[in-house]
Amino acid sequence: MTSSIPWQQRLSTGTEDIQDEVIRWYRQTPYGKGYVPNMIWGTLQTEAYATVILRRVVDFLGVPDDVRAGVAKRMERQQVLYDGEHRYDVILGEQGLYTNVGGPEVMCEQMERLLRDIDLPSLTLGVLAATAEVSVVPMAGFNMRGSDSVHYELVSSGVDFTDPAELTLHERAFAALSDAASYGEDAKGLIAKALKFWSGEAN
Repeated sequence: MTSSIPWQQRLSTGTEDIQDEVIRWYRQTPYGKGYVPNMIWGTLQTEAYATVILRRVVDFLGVPDDVRAGVAKRMERQQVLYDGEHRYDVILGEQGLYTNVGGPEVMCEQMERLLRDIDLPSLTLGVLAATAEVSVVPMAGFNMRGSDSVHYELVSSGVDFTDPAELTLHERAFAALSDAASYGEDAKGLIAKALKFWSGEAN
């Protein structure tokens, strides 16, 4: 089964309400997986990075401007990384370390955040190198909400898949991406390389 609601409908009151929805999902779901090829996973975003992202959402979709409130909620949801009750497996595409969100200063802070949090007990963080060979075709990013659903964020809407066969395919895809990703010191090396790049841009 698939469900889809246009962003302009879901964000008709601004960004805060939908961030509340995400907080409820995170609190109710002790384990999740995410593949994010072109940006930073929302639950690891710094306040400055999240502010740029939500500002772009508001401006692009023409929805009510409550960016400050939406960012505050996004920061609130990050508490699940530290409460000892949740676990997340996340794969970032190396491109996401270089996608310019807010300029060098914002990106440097974001890379430092990743290096600080990569060893959290609640987090398994991999980086899929741009040159890594993956046994599945390139695909859009997705989030797996426990064993119940898979969520995609498209230009016009968010889409949820709940069919068991769909979930099984996404588990296989995530496993393939994980097999090709770098973890531990190798992942830190890729993030540190990006930090060095952005630090040079900032000077």
